[in-house]
Amino acid sequence: MIRFNIKYNLLSMTNYLFAIVLLIPFNAYSQSTEDQKNEIIERRVEYLVDNAEESNVDYTTTFEQLSFFYDRPLNLNRANLIELQELSLLTDFQINNLLSHIEENGRLMTLEELQTIDGFDVETIRFILPFVKVTSNVDSPQLTFKELLKNGTNQLFVRYQQIIEEKEGFSAISDSALAEKPNSRYLGNEARIYTRYKYNYGNHLSFGVTAEKDPGEEFFNGTQQNGFDFYSAHFFLKNQGKVKQLALGDYQAQFGQGLTFWSGLAFGKSADIMSVKRSAIGLKPYTSVDENLFMRGAGLALKFDKIEVTTFYSRNKVDANIDYSDSTLVQDEVLSVTSIQQTGFHRTINELEDKDAITKQTMGGHIAYVTRKLNIGFTGVFNEINAQFNPNLQVYNQFRNTKSEQTNLGVDYNWVYKNFNFFGEFSQSLEAGKAIVSGALINLDSRLAFSVLYRNYDRNFNPIASAGIGENSVNENEKGLYFGIVAKPLNKFTISAYYDQFVFPWLKYQINTPSNGYQYLTQLTYKPSKKLEMYVRVKERRKGENTDIDLTEGIDYTVYRKQTNYRYNLSYQVSPSIKLKSRVELINSHLEETPTEVGYLIYQDVIYQALKSPFSFSFRYGIFDTDSYNARIYAYENDVLYVFSIPAYYNRGTRTYLTVRYKIRRGLDVWLRYGLTYYDNVDVISSGLEEIKGNTKSEIKAQLRFKF
Repeated sequence: MIRFNIKYNLLSMTNYLFAIVLLIPFNAYSQSTEDQKNEIIERRVEYLVDNAEESNVDYTTTFEQLSFFYDRPLNLNRANLIELQELSLLTDFQINNLLSHIEENGRLMTLEELQTIDGFDVETIRFILPFVKVTSNVDSPQLTFKELLKNGTNQLFVRYQQIIEEKEGFSAISDSALAEKPNSRYLGNEARIYTRYKYNYGNHLSFGVTAEKDPGEEFFNGTQQNGFDFYSAHFFLKNQGKVKQLALGDYQAQFGQGLTFWSGLAFGKSADIMSVKRSAIGLKPYTSVDENLFMRGAGLALKFDKIEVTTFYSRNKVDANIDYSDSTLVQDEVLSVTSIQQTGFHRTINELEDKDAITKQTMGGHIAYVTRKLNIGFTGVFNEINAQFNPNLQVYNQFRNTKSEQTNLGVDYNWVYKNFNFFGEFSQSLEAGKAIVSGALINLDSRLAFSVLYRNYDRNFNPIASAGIGENSVNENEKGLYFGIVAKPLNKFTISAYYDQFVFPWLKYQINTPSNGYQYLTQLTYKPSKKLEMYVRVKERRKGENTDIDLTEGIDYTVYRKQTNYRYNLSYQVSPSIKLKSRVELINSHLEETPTEVGYLIYQDVIYQALKSPFSFSFRYGIFDTDSYNARIYAYENDVLYVFSIPAYYNRGTRTYLTVRYKIRRGLDVWLRYGLTYYDNVDVISSGLEEIKGNTKSEIKAQLRFKF
């Protein structure tokens, strides 16, 4: 029996309904192209990151790939295998069938002809329609200086955001108190400042610079005399003769199924069961502001008929915790570190001491035999830091790498045979463990498809940079078997489901015994028309953790937490300019031997976008109530362009935000956003230097984009 502890008051619900009614009666216009593009891409990103439980992940690179194809739709008559894979909207079945159809029957005359190709139903065509086109024109780039000036596009972004309430780290303090505790306050001000310039010429050339200052970091003063704390720059050339990809500056490299080497993000399990397979595209430019998920140096990919050769090198300063007990600085050189820092924050004296503490070098290559149906690749990567690595090992992580250098080798494959797509990768850490992932996508009919994936990561497998499917944040100490299905029993209904069983053969963080678990998701989607779409979903996960019950023996034993989410989601296009999105989500979190913790989230979105108006907005009003942080609920929020928010809703209160976009003139847009979270059961938010005394937390954002 599920217990739902609904505690919201009548006034909150009245405000909730009033906000909906008040905002509906706008004049209806057709939706603008720009807003339509952003809505489609945001829906895609939300779908892919549905299983992500992080609020600060930067999805800019993912967003830009889809944004590019919206602005310059891919010509299906001229697209090759690589370009269709980069589109990231088609399975290998569909790509193979499309290319075979064109080879056998000649160029497509219309997009409607796609319906005659196996795997392309009406829903699929409608989904990819904004990103593709059919034309007989030759899309051959001419990279002359005149052409680059005439048809290239430039974009300049400037963004400012700030939490309005005062945090402990920014509060006033006397000079004597600060001298006694120099890390008790942040050095810089509250603002987060971001700016980026990028030039694009089609899908063939791009270069740009990105810079960001986090809240608490100094800006053009103190330790940051050069302004921003983080700078990133890239130059990227693509599909020019034998040169498939050329990356200079900051970039990412992704191969196989993500075991041997994968820098950057990779999406996990979701209602899109086909996304369980990784689609590596080799090298790509880096345009985000995560200070860890990128390479800095150069990469080159060459194509010789059916052979592709990629080589890359990166040398980057990275943050690390210095081991002062084992070594001291010798001529400003760190001799020993205990761990690599991942936050990217440099707000206090302690954090600044860890900044750029060591140099990390990564070099490697990938060689592949590539045809439309078969792809076999070999990857080798060597990684080295210029300091002794002395991690604080415990029983659970005693098998992790403790050397300053390591080498990983791997082989990956992808084979399309009739209605089967087999894929996988085997990876080996030299002088350590191995990892394997092997799976298949099975397309029995346009209305029925399956996916299956097996993984086995040794406890002593030492990934350099990996992103294989799994429950752990690191691909180690895990075995699992995943099954997925998507079925369309009726034209208006789609059923998506997966079940994942996993085992951890060795100890884990805060789990002092080998353990196991499972996760499943079932979703029924009903879409009777273009205007209306709704779905119901049940997602459950069971995993072990140490008991928090005090034991006289002092020995922690493993108990299991079962967390079940129930969701109802509705999207309705009221008019060409007004769209409503509603969601009700309930959660039931139960840890053995303790009371069940429950929570709920209810929100209403109102989105206004009109062709004849320079003004558009997205508004949300939500109420939430959870017994604890264990019963938190994550929900995607619309934000300013190229910003993605997935906050956790917990405690009891309301969440409201309004994002407004105004098109000043052609090529010049401004976004303003205000978000407010009100808690009615706490009087202190967060802790430490992030602590806010009070029960409200609000944030403002302002962004300007100049496109020319």
